[in-house]
Amino acid sequence: MDISSIIGLLLGIAFIIGGIRTTGELGTFWDVSSIIIVLGGTIASTLASFPMKNFLNTGKVIKKAFFYKDTSPDEVIGEIIELANIARKEGLLSLEEYAENLDDEFLKKGIMLIVDGTDPDLVRNILETELVFLEERHLDGQSIFQTMGTYAPAFGMIGTLIGLINMLKFIDDSSAIGPNMSVALVTTFYGSFLSNMVFLPIASNLSEQTDEELFTYTMILDGVLQIQAGTNPRLLEERLLSYLSPEAKKKTKEETENAKEAMSYE
Repeated sequence: MDISSIIGLLLGIAFIIGGIRTTGELGTFWDVSSIIIVLGGTIASTLASFPMKNFLNTGKVIKKAFFYKDTSPDEVIGEIIELANIARKEGLLSLEEYAENLDDEFLKKGIMLIVDGTDPDLVRNILETELVFLEERHLDGQSIFQTMGTYAPAFGMIGTLIGLINMLKFIDDSSAIGPNMSVALVTTFYGSFLSNMVFLPIASNLSEQTDEELFTYTMILDGVLQIQAGTNPRLLEERLLSYLSPEAKKKTKEETENAKEAMSYE
């Protein structure tokens, strides 16, 4: 679960409610007409902007934003080095048995390709193609929420215009001025809130997840090709560590050393 997304959303709602309560009542900011205009209009325009199959996947995209399983680069490097040691001692064909127990489908696919004796250039081409289409699939989900973040404030302004038009139409009726002005202002509030507190943050979250996945998979691709080339596991470890920041590199080295010491004691 991506706890930062949930905490950020809850904190944003809490701060806004707290700010409202210090100056007035929450009921003042509740208006069904405004919700219909902003949320209904945003959903309708987004539906008109994308194929139905993309729009219907929105639920899966939201689930991915809030329930994202982060893959640690440390764990990936450890798995690759372990596979490199096995390949060095027992040969590439021996990796088939170990590949079946791998959780990461991308790494499993790469290992199975080299076990089957696929040409290195073809292995690279297949895995890079998969990365390209993975990025495109992720961009589809991001673009839906970016679009909703764009439309929500626009429908907030449309609601404002509706409220002002109705207010001017019945300007002689003082009892109609208040409700129509409320719709005008609250609709703008809803549009800004949904855009900046819900839709755009989800789009940014998904974009960050995509970058992390592409980074990890690029490292896996490099590791698979080096295993196929017969690179010394120690040199391969140094190569993969170069992908990490100095702090992460230091931490990974310490964990690797601790793991080796634990194995020697056993």
